[in-house]
Amino acid sequence: MNMDEKSDDFLKRLLATFRVEAAEHVKAISLGLIELERRPLAEKQEEIIEAVFRETHSLKGAARAVNVVEVETICQSMESVFFALKRKEIALSRLLLDLLHKATDALGGMPESFQPGLSVAKRTQTPKILRDLESMLAGTRSPALEETTKVIEPSDILASRSDVPSTIERALSMADTVRISTAKLNSILLQAEELRSAKLAASQRVGDLREILVLLAQWKKEREKSRILGPGFRQRGFKRQPSLSHRGLGELLEQDHTFVKSLESKLAALAKCAEHDQRSLQWTVDDLLEEMKKVVMLPFSSALGVFPRFVRDLARDQGKEAEVTIEGGEIEIDRRILEELKDPLLHLVRNCVDHGIGAPEERERKGKLSRGRICLAVAQKEDGRIEILVSDDGAGIDVAKVREAGVKLGMLSRDKAENLARQEALCLIFESGVSTSPIITDISGRGLGLSIVREKVEKLAGTVSVETNVDLGTTFRLLVPMTVAAFRGVVVRVADHVFVFPTNSVERVLRMDKEGVKTVEGRETIELDSQVVPLVWLSDGLQLPRNEDQSNNGQKLQIILLNWGDKRIAFLIDEVVNEQEVLVKTLPNQLSGLPNVSGLTVLGTGTVVPIVNVSDLMKSAGNASAAPGKAGAQSKEPQRRKNSILIVEDSITARTLLKNILESAGYNVRTSVDGADALTALKTEDFDLVVSDVEMPRMDGFDLTARIRADKKLCELPMVLVTALESREDRERGIDVGANAYIVKSTFDQSNLLEVVERLIGS
Repeated sequence: MNMDEKSDDFLKRLLATFRVEAAEHVKAISLGLIELERRPLAEKQEEIIEAVFRETHSLKGAARAVNVVEVETICQSMESVFFALKRKEIALSRLLLDLLHKATDALGGMPESFQPGLSVAKRTQTPKILRDLESMLAGTRSPALEETTKVIEPSDILASRSDVPSTIERALSMADTVRISTAKLNSILLQAEELRSAKLAASQRVGDLREILVLLAQWKKEREKSRILGPGFRQRGFKRQPSLSHRGLGELLEQDHTFVKSLESKLAALAKCAEHDQRSLQWTVDDLLEEMKKVVMLPFSSALGVFPRFVRDLARDQGKEAEVTIEGGEIEIDRRILEELKDPLLHLVRNCVDHGIGAPEERERKGKLSRGRICLAVAQKEDGRIEILVSDDGAGIDVAKVREAGVKLGMLSRDKAENLARQEALCLIFESGVSTSPIITDISGRGLGLSIVREKVEKLAGTVSVETNVDLGTTFRLLVPMTVAAFRGVVVRVADHVFVFPTNSVERVLRMDKEGVKTVEGRETIELDSQVVPLVWLSDGLQLPRNEDQSNNGQKLQIILLNWGDKRIAFLIDEVVNEQEVLVKTLPNQLSGLPNVSGLTVLGTGTVVPIVNVSDLMKSAGNASAAPGKAGAQSKEPQRRKNSILIVEDSITARTLLKNILESAGYNVRTSVDGADALTALKTEDFDLVVSDVEMPRMDGFDLTARIRADKKLCELPMVLVTALESREDRERGIDVGANAYIVKSTFDQSNLLEVVERLIGS
């Protein structure tokens, strides 16, 4: 490596360090500005201004050290503003705070885009921001300043993917680096050094075993020389050999006895040493694992710090006032879980602002403070899980509207909706498509946000629930594990297959006589704790062949009872193998869509075993509840009419694929080559659902959907769009014209399609 290459490498490492430091300073400045907007007492205000002043000064110094001139220049101008505020030469105003937020955003974007020899991506914005700051200091208001400080548009707040704000996307940008205290590093180093002893001990044991193997080989060689023959003489080749004498036999037996005794002594000593090594290694590995867990643990505050700014911008865009309080931000959690929680928390907080917090005048009419309050509270539970409460003091959720939305989507009949318990009805908000919003906006109203929340949380082996009271507010409760690296698991066997269930989802395991199984409304059940619990063959839930001997061998039934959220289901299994610590390994890419499986683990025998996704299994078990002992029995119920589906697709390959998937699932399928052909088919035949592509000749899927919605006879016909168009604009257009579902081909999964179809037509 020449001198230039070494210099470039050093500069890159220096800039990487600067980016981490800059992100921390920018975050502190942004939070300080949020605090100033809350109009604290004069003494507190001066303290905040001083703190933000120091952060800006430190960032300026760091930028000067790596020659990031743009950051240094903006910091210099911001320092002048804070200095003027300290001396009370200018007044703190909403206009000034808007400008300072804009300058802070520019600072947050520059360090990550700066590279040696390249211009800064936002260089053209720098002079404009500087002119605005100078105008503010001079007490004037330039046209540029008016433009700079206008209310931020939704497109500025929300990024294109999952409606995540751009400021938060930048705060995810440093996820590949973490700061670790020296105390944690020293502890890990000591634990790693202890492993040297285990390595030396393992080498010694290998030597001992080799010595024993040598002794065994020598003994075997001696036996070949003086092998005991049968009585009398024995033919060996063309020679006749006499057997050993009684004296020789006695000596041989004595030698064997001495050798076996020596071997027994060596093996006993070796076993004792191995047990000692195993205990020492277990302690060392467990301690090292605990220390490593601490290294990848981050405080919740590292992810929650950006929420005050997010809420401020989102509320102001809607003409509202809202603030966030954070409790328990110091509690630490696995960084990988924290990363996965950011999207769900964003959706929940956005939901609070959009649906919960009302306009200031509306809140005042109800006797509330004009500024809405959102609270993020984090607490550690005794079972090793983390509880996150996201609450607001807003309007609450109208359960009647939730019921109506469920009926409108065809998820349940009106009679069933009216008889649904309040909490059960409230849980419908987590279903895809359910929304109580009267209009669809670019922020919410499509009924996807809370569905994403549940999906993400359940993927982490967590649960989410909601409590609400009209005009008092809403609280979402998330329970997630503290770490994903390892957990306790129950290993079970079904026929020739072995699976692992997370222990925290297993309520109990039990054995029961066949007589304890009862049929209730056509479904097999057992009674536990005076409650009727559905009984399902685990093989059915996992879509495996049944082991018919399981219920015909005359023995008691082996059952594992799972508890997930508010659901309890008993599963019939062959055997509970054991309970043990489970090390989680992620699924390979080609198996990432495997139903009912969340990961893999390796048992002590070296066998690779699937970890069951309990949430998925509970859903899969809904249609799998045949009784033990009745497997293979013919159903006497009359067969229902097969639902008929129309596929509209111009690609013969895609058309054939969709047709095969739906026909394999038991549907009658008819195909059309474009929208115009589909309209002709709809006038001559009855269909229960239409699955259509978007980009087609003559008439595309958007126009077809609009035509169907405009037809009095067809307006209620469910429409599913399956397309390669995946932009937010295309999705919104699909929903605007009346599509019930919008599936993107790049993330196409046949189980997803079948689930959507089943939900829409109730087959």
